[in-house]
Amino acid sequence: MWKQRLNHNCHKEESGRIVKTDIVCNLLRTVIYTTPEDLVPVVYLSANRIAPAHEGLELGIGDASIIKALAEACGRTEQQIRIQYKEKGDLGLVAKASRSSQSMMRKPEPLTIRKVFKTFHLIAKESGKDSQDKKKNHIKSLLVAATDCEPLYIIRLLQTKLRIGYAEQTLLAALGQAAVYTEEHSKPPPEIKSPFEEAAQIVKKVYSVLPDYDKIVAALLSDGVWELPKKCDFTPGVPVGPMLSKATKGVSEILNKFQDVEFTCEYKYDGERAQIHYLENGSVEIYSRNAERNTGKFPDVVAAVSRLKKTTVSSFILDCELVAYDRAKQRILPFQVLSTRARKNVSISDIKVDVCVFAFDLLYLNGQALLQENLRIRREHLYTSFEEESGFFQFATSTTSNDVEEIQKFLDQAIDASCEGLIIKTLHEDATYEPSKRSLNWLKLKKDYMENIGDSLDLVPIGAFHGRGKRTGTGFKEEVLEERSTSLRSKVIPKPKSYYQYGESTNPDVWFEASEVWEVKAADLTISPVYRAAVGKVDSNKGISLRFPRLVRVRPDKAPEQASSSEQVAEMYTAQKHNHNDKQDDDEDD
Repeated sequence: MWKQRLNHNCHKEESGRIVKTDIVCNLLRTVIYTTPEDLVPVVYLSANRIAPAHEGLELGIGDASIIKALAEACGRTEQQIRIQYKEKGDLGLVAKASRSSQSMMRKPEPLTIRKVFKTFHLIAKESGKDSQDKKKNHIKSLLVAATDCEPLYIIRLLQTKLRIGYAEQTLLAALGQAAVYTEEHSKPPPEIKSPFEEAAQIVKKVYSVLPDYDKIVAALLSDGVWELPKKCDFTPGVPVGPMLSKATKGVSEILNKFQDVEFTCEYKYDGERAQIHYLENGSVEIYSRNAERNTGKFPDVVAAVSRLKKTTVSSFILDCELVAYDRAKQRILPFQVLSTRARKNVSISDIKVDVCVFAFDLLYLNGQALLQENLRIRREHLYTSFEEESGFFQFATSTTSNDVEEIQKFLDQAIDASCEGLIIKTLHEDATYEPSKRSLNWLKLKKDYMENIGDSLDLVPIGAFHGRGKRTGTGFKEEVLEERSTSLRSKVIPKPKSYYQYGESTNPDVWFEASEVWEVKAADLTISPVYRAAVGKVDSNKGISLRFPRLVRVRPDKAPEQASSSEQVAEMYTAQKHNHNDKQDDDEDD
């Protein structure tokens, strides 16, 4: 299948970002030199994808179909496969063992990367009657031809759980470096001192504004890495990752961080982050923070933005929050109300929960990208490009002040208006839009940030303990506990995944597949000799635990990969420690 598959195996053994980048770089260099036409599928599969996120092309298969295909391909029963799966905890390892022990009458024709990639696309596009059987047969054809470690990776790719030890940023860096090694078009410009580092940053930055490997790889192969920013730019119809904010614990902290810098405060709305693209042909696309296409979920929003844009506007990309809204009472409704809306193929006549668009940024207007403009300019374009209509389309409520009492009063107003708090943004200095980045130039302030840790955590439940007859102290209400238990019952797995880290003394009764993201608040973070979160980040042998955690809500708009990282947890602990030391000063200021 892959001439380079041994390189992938090495990922399991090597550690360290630089070493991993070198390994991936060498893989990509080999592909560029030998079969450059394979570079697109190699990059996509290395990222554990088959297409850009916004295209919505998904394999749409579960373990049951994979087990059935594996059983047929290996001449075994489904029960035998399930028993081994329970023992090994990794269906890929089961596939590898099953194929290696199977004798074959004749050697199959070797798999190629293009054939695997093409078959994955066929699987994703199967629909209608008997589609699951057709998907199963496609999988079976791959497994029958697979040899050595190929079954392991085919199964993991099908499950979208490749687990070869690196994040997408490593892949992007390696792609840039591989392009430098194989550059035929020109040497690095004379002003570039560190070409490999520069190339890695170029590819990362380009991907942040155009997350489409087809376009990026084509430009790299035809024009080289140094021309990439000119060839690949922000494009309507291709969503970028949203700019994100960092937490802060009080008004005085904001004033300290933004000394001598003009900033604005906006209401932080409790809804769904959305990026709305209006194309020159008049079509509208709505994307979630995960780049999922949500146009069919919000036909009322499509109608509103089309109606309320000025006639001078031919195209735009809008950053906004979609919020459940009671138009009769002119008030914002909780996020939980919004989550009751149907997800697909919604008809305007069937809508029972109205939505208001609260717009706060404009990223593109009439053929021009605005990412490099400061917020003041972007906001001026926003205000002059749309008409407001209460309950349908409104600009985010904002104020510009550096007075402690005024900001505190504005925060109280935001809470009274059923908002989460405030987002504080620089207006002029360091005020460009930074896609996919959690920036210090955007700070968020919530009422409860002043009472406990500075931010909520996005956590993935991977284990649970059986009930002991009491709910007290769990952080759950009774109905929520029952709801989550029901939801996770189908995600139970026989043993923890090999990459789960946990303390032996806290071994749960039940293990789950990583599938949900929960927003969790806590009184504070503490160093723990038992729990393994962020182990080695603050203390060499200890992790970090939550004191008095409580579930805020489930986050269906986030994937497990977007949960809080070890680095973020450690950063929050360090910030909390600093704020505890300065608590008296904070109390006096706030």
